[in-house]
Formats: sequence, C-alpha cells, structure tokens
Amino acid sequence: MTHIAYLALGTNLGDRLDNLRTAIAALAPEIDTLDESRVYETEPWGYADQPPFLNMALRAATELSPRGLLGRLKSLEATLGRIPTFRNGPRLIDLDILFYDDLILETPPLIIPHPRLHARAFVLVPLAEIAPRFVHPVLAFSVEQLLEKVDRRGVNLFEG
Repeated sequence: MTHIAYLALGTNLGDRLDNLRTAIAALAPEIDTLDESRVYETEPWGYADQPPFLNMALRAATELSPRGLLGRLKSLEATLGRIPTFRNGPRLIDLDILFYDDLILETPPLIIPHPRLHARAFVLVPLAEIAPRFVHPVLAFSVEQLLEKVDRRGVNLFEG
C-alpha cells in the first residue's frame, strides 16, 4: 500500500543547496518525491550561534511503514555525513517526518505528526506551498491556518 508522507529537510553546514539536492536524489527508490517546496533561508532556531539554515518540504509516496521510513531517513542522514551533535545544533542534513497520511502515532522514538511543526515557521512556510489545505490530524487546523499563527520573520526565499 502506498502512503503519502510530508517531510522537512534542513541543512546549515557545507554546500547547503547541494546537501538538499543530494538528499532528495538519495530518497529513491523507497521514497518517491511527488512535490517539493522552494528553498528558504532561515535563522537558526533553538541555538542561535550557528550558520543560517536552508529549509524545504516534500510530499512523497512510500510503501515503507512509519518506522521503516524513519529508519530510512536516519540511515540516509548518516550516509550523507551527518554527525550527531546536540539538540538544535548545526547539521549537514536533517530529514524529519511531518505527516504520514492522517496517522497519529506516539511511540518512542517516533511521534507523528511531528510534535513541534505547528510552532515552527521554517517548517510551515515551505509546507504551506505544497500542502496548504492539509489538516493536522491532532490540532484540526490546516497548514495554512497554522502558518497564520506563527511569526514568519527570519524565513526568506533563498535566492542563492
């Protein structure tokens, strides 16, 4: 059975744009990219003393289970060179599951929908480009409505 997942991608080390493109290309064949947002440059969140991020969102199709998808994303991060540091610290690539169909899942190590997506403009701005009317299955607001509730300052279209 094919599932639709929304993914967030972020990077702030090395060739940031190349990191995003390489990650997208490496998703196949298990994860098929159906749509992608534009790329945004964003101020660091949670830990300010680091370079700015590039962020984007994808709509993808997969036959992987939620845990299988998480495993694939974490394996891909490692393959692409991500070295774990500290929470909200700098990273070569970050791949997160935002939504997986309309699933609500709360089991370690995976929570779907992503538990903090509704408070993060750097996630909501690109996500609203590709899924403005997708309704958060827990909060019962569309992505567009969630975006109206956050401060968008520091999230700018990447022109580089």
